[in-house]
Amino acid sequence: MTASYLAVDPTLQDFGQDPWWLVLAKVLFGFVFAVVCTLLGVWFERRVVARMGQRPGLNQVGPFGLLQTLADGLKMAFKEDILPKSADRFVFLIAPTISVVCSVTVISVIPFGPMVSIFGNQTPLQITDIPVSVLLILACSSMAVYGSVLGGWASGSTYPLLGGLRSSAQMISYELALGLSVLAVFLTAGTLSTSQIVAAQADGTRIVLPDWLGGLEFATPGWYALLLLPSFLVFFVSIVGETNRAPFDLPEAESELVAGYMTEYSSLKFALFMLSEYVAMVSMSAFTVTMFLGGWRAPAPITTIWAGANSGWWPLLWFFGKVLVLVFVFVWLRGTLPRLRYDQFMRLGWKVLIPISLVWVMVLGGIRLMQGSALDTNQRRWVAGIGIAVVLVVMVFWPSRKKAAPLTAQEQADAHPRGSFPIPPLDLQVPPSPRARRAVAEREPANVGAGPVYDAGEPGPEKES
Repeated sequence: MTASYLAVDPTLQDFGQDPWWLVLAKVLFGFVFAVVCTLLGVWFERRVVARMGQRPGLNQVGPFGLLQTLADGLKMAFKEDILPKSADRFVFLIAPTISVVCSVTVISVIPFGPMVSIFGNQTPLQITDIPVSVLLILACSSMAVYGSVLGGWASGSTYPLLGGLRSSAQMISYELALGLSVLAVFLTAGTLSTSQIVAAQADGTRIVLPDWLGGLEFATPGWYALLLLPSFLVFFVSIVGETNRAPFDLPEAESELVAGYMTEYSSLKFALFMLSEYVAMVSMSAFTVTMFLGGWRAPAPITTIWAGANSGWWPLLWFFGKVLVLVFVFVWLRGTLPRLRYDQFMRLGWKVLIPISLVWVMVLGGIRLMQGSALDTNQRRWVAGIGIAVVLVVMVFWPSRKKAAPLTAQEQADAHPRGSFPIPPLDLQVPPSPRARRAVAEREPANVGAGPVYDAGEPGPEKES
């Protein structure tokens, strides 16, 4: 790394030295950035999803429909603000504010660029930074769920309450996997400061293979998305679940819960919930760029050709470009994947993401421990071989999930007597159709007590009476 690159990296001592007017300017920039990202995010999502569905999309209000989201915001501001009769007034009003404040606070510790000169003042392009900035972001993302939970509870309605409960379940399920993936970054970078994590990704990591693998030496890119690929994949899936975005938008499932926790909201309070969702999407994308994609640093081909790509104001372009790519992935997922079933969603978090994160953190911790130990080459080979053998044994002898045999017509009749309400099976499999059940009953004449089976739409004895 050259001296010109080292000169632009901010340190923790560079924060807290700005004059008051510059601090206010940075805070105002963060707030304006959140609001503008919401307006452009709604427009961008509707345009991209329309293009994926081969529809025109927004094209009437303003050039390319750019003013449509502004018109929608003004429309929501002048709509009637309805307060349900059974709602808790104070909690009902404060819930969307909690979501917005927590989402916007994340932007305060995101590094947008290196040290720059603003009217003669050397300052980092970041509002502030502390030694535990990553923990602050995790705390804000955890607190944001209180807006959904309290909004659903305070509405005094069934559907919002179910949406709020789903939000809390999502947070508990995916916050663990998110924290474990961040732990891998901490083990590699040795810091929880966002600016220092970006600085740690400046240089590539040089890896030397052991002699029994040829003793080859090569350098990997500095981005943790490549060096810590399992953590990056788990992290991105977790933030999609944290932000309630499709295919994990179960708290807002319009086909099941009308609109989830925001069903009873209208006017500006509904706009605040929408603002918090899109700000969370952009802030989590910026957090991903900071943790795994090198932050504001330009990709390797650009830095190879242009030595000054990471100095001055140019890093803002690389940072916003990376964030835009991740926001496009969010929209791409919404336009492509169907919503997961609730049991599938919880199973993915508890039985897939968390075990993978735990195993990967243990492997990474073992690698770090061996790098700092006094073991010779043969001893390290034995340790690595034992670890691989243990993994293979677990994979071979892991108990497989056996699918239960389907019930016969007699077993179904015994389980659901005539006149009882049908209960769905525990594995949520689709039961056989009435025509299939009638065919089975005709092949089994000993079906005593089950009664006749009627086709869909055919009047039974209850309907005839």
